[in-house]
Amino acid sequence: MTAHTIFVCTTCASRWENGKRIGESGGEKLLKRLQADYSHCQLKGEFVIQPVECMSACSRSCVISFASPGKTTYVFGDISPELTSTEVQGVFSCADKYYIHPEGSLPWSERPDPLKKGILARIPAAFIPVEKKNIEMELCN
Repeated sequence: MTAHTIFVCTTCASRWENGKRIGESGGEKLLKRLQADYSHCQLKGEFVIQPVECMSACSRSCVISFASPGKTTYVFGDISPELTSTEVQGVFSCADKYYIHPEGSLPWSERPDPLKKGILARIPAAFIPVEKKNIEMELCN
């Protein structure tokens, strides 16, 4: 099982009427677009494309994220649900770079256009100490 995930917000760019979503959202279109071209991804099988109901970036939709334990998490917005094949391959190429880098670093200059302008967050990896006993001792001193 892979530890690398591309999260895709499926609520992004939704149309609402009387508190209910109408039709297919932009996020759902983007998810389908990425899933359709996933077989052409160089590192297919190393990533899971996972839908997420909401990523709370509604004003910057559509939103995707690259995440893996021990690596920086990136959140990208302002992504068109109508990406061209070249743009989709750019997303997958960026995911490949994320996979290869030990800390998941994605320098701006190495990102494809859809992911250069839309960075919403770069979240440092959370390092969790192995032994709880050591944490307690450090906090008490």
